[in-house]
Amino acid sequence: MTVNRDKTGVRRAVFTPVDTLARVDAVVRRLGDAIDLGLLADGEQLPGESDLAAQLGVSTVTLREALMALRQRGLVTTRRGRGGGSFVTVPDGPAEDRLLARLADWSTEELRDLADHWAAVSGAAARLAARRTEPADLRQLQRSLGELMDAKESGARSRIYGRFHVELAAAAQSARLTREEVTLQTEVGALLRLVLHDDDLLADAADRHRAVISAVHDGADDRARALAEQCVQTSMARLIELRLGPAGDASGPRPKEAPDGQQPPSRTRRIGAA
Repeated sequence: MTVNRDKTGVRRAVFTPVDTLARVDAVVRRLGDAIDLGLLADGEQLPGESDLAAQLGVSTVTLREALMALRQRGLVTTRRGRGGGSFVTVPDGPAEDRLLARLADWSTEELRDLADHWAAVSGAAARLAARRTEPADLRQLQRSLGELMDAKESGARSRIYGRFHVELAAAAQSARLTREEVTLQTEVGALLRLVLHDDDLLADAADRHRAVISAVHDGADDRARALAEQCVQTSMARLIELRLGPAGDASGPRPKEAPDGQQPPSRTRRIGAA
C-alpha cells in the first residue's frame, strides 16, 4: 500500500456515513479532525450541502447545524452568492489549543470505548497478518516504523502512527479491517498529536510497533494480536489521562475522575463533566 493510496483512502473515509445518535457532534468531530490532520486543506471547498449530507448519511438540517458549529470554531467559512459555498479555514494559533478543546468534547467513557474498539480491530488485524503475510510484505510497515522514529513534529508522528495501523490491516489482507482502521484514524488520529509530542511515548510506541512487526514476521499470531492491542491501549490510556487532567486543575478539560470512570465522592461534579 503506497502513501498516496493511503491518503486517498483516508480522505474517502472522511465522507463515509456517520453512524451515531449524536450526529451533529459526530459530523463536527469528523470534519474538524480531518482539518487538523491536514486531510482537508486550508481554503478547500467542501462538497455542496445536499451532496455532503448524503455522503455523511445525515439530513441537511443536521449538516447545517454541524457547519454552524464549525464556523463558530473558525474551521469553516461560508460564502454566499455566485462561487460561494463552505470552505475549510485553518485558524491561526496553536493546534494544541484546538485539540484540547476538542478532547473536552469526549467523555472518558467514550474514549475508553473507542480504545477498546480500536484495540480489537488492530489486534485482529495483527493476528491475521501473522497468519497471511510473507516477510517480504512487511517492508511498508518497517518503512513506517523508521519514519515514526525520525519524525520530529507531533502532526507527522500521529499521521505515521495511524498509517502503521492501516498498513497492518492491509497486511492482514482484510478490506473490512482496513476500512475500519481508516475510519478510526479520522476519529482519533488528530487527538493523538496531544500525546505523541512526548519523546518517551514516541520511543515506547516505536518499540511496540517493532515488536508487532517481529511477531507478524515470526507468524506468532497470538503474540502479534496481544502486542497490537497493548500498543493501542497504551497510547489511548495516555490520552485519557490528559482528558482527566491533573487533580485540582480547574483549567483542564474536565474534573478528575477515579480509575473506574466514576467521580470521587470527595469532589463535586461540574456541569458538563464526563
